[in-house]
Amino acid sequence: MDNRIRKILILFRGRILGASLGIAFALMLIIFGFWQTVFILVCGVIGYYLGARFDSDEDFRGFLERVLPPVD
Repeated sequence: MDNRIRKILILFRGRILGASLGIAFALMLIIFGFWQTVFILVCGVIGYYLGARFDSDEDFRGFLERVLPPVD
């Protein structure tokens, strides 16, 4: 039984993930409203981007120098 469920989850992981994200988005719209949901999603995307940058070999100072170049 466990092996069958694992195979189904692996086979349909994109559909399961998409449906889960759609349901989560709909619930956020109902609970928070449109603009608050957009704000939460934007913060999540920014957090993901910064987290991915910090996971790479780039240090924090190099990241800040690239994003906020020094003023001459």
